[in-house]
Amino acid sequence: MKPRTPPDSPLLFQAVPLVPDFRLELKARKAGHWPVAGADEAGRGPLAGPVVAAAVILDPKRIPEGLNDSKQLSAQRREELFVQILATATVSIASSSSTRIDETDIRKASLDAMRRAICGLSIPASYVLTDGLDVPPGLDCPGQAVVKGDARSVSIAAASIVAKVTRDRMMARVHWVFPDYGFAAHVGYGTAQHRAGIEKHGPCSLHRMSFRPLRKVEDGPEMDELISE
Repeated sequence: MKPRTPPDSPLLFQAVPLVPDFRLELKARKAGHWPVAGADEAGRGPLAGPVVAAAVILDPKRIPEGLNDSKQLSAQRREELFVQILATATVSIASSSSTRIDETDIRKASLDAMRRAICGLSIPASYVLTDGLDVPPGLDCPGQAVVKGDARSVSIAAASIVAKVTRDRMMARVHWVFPDYGFAAHVGYGTAQHRAGIEKHGPCSLHRMSFRPLRKVEDGPEMDELISE
């Protein structure tokens, strides 16, 4: 079997500072595809909570300044850009719950959330740019997977910001329902505080039981093993 060839090699971009721009969107437009949506997700790695996806069609005449990979921005700057994106662009958001993640897997759940976000756009996209290695199956339009896409395409960057802010807000709200885990502080990632909460209170309905180390909890591991992983 031949090794899988990624749609875009990250090696081509290691030596170049990545700043998102509108070139990929304009390339698609030149090929006859318009409008172009960017799509991304947030929350693949946490032990708890949903994975959230967003799709964004930017207005070329009203692109907010400072769009970038959400991980490169402060929380305050993400919030500011979130408001600007929603005020100037066409946006759709979807999520896959922890139950959905456990029933399938995180990759399938992420792609399904991304597909639903894209299909939920009030203006149908003619072409889609997605972050990573995969274009979600089941779309009504063609698309391109872009390695480091949130650092190369402003549309993908905008989607990454919308997905990240939305998920962070969701986790801050569920903190009041499940206050024993500190969700508002770590938004579900496996921090020492979070694992200590699991050790003391056990998992809640938001936890992804298919994720290590949580899947060991169902099998009755020693808790010191859980915390030390």
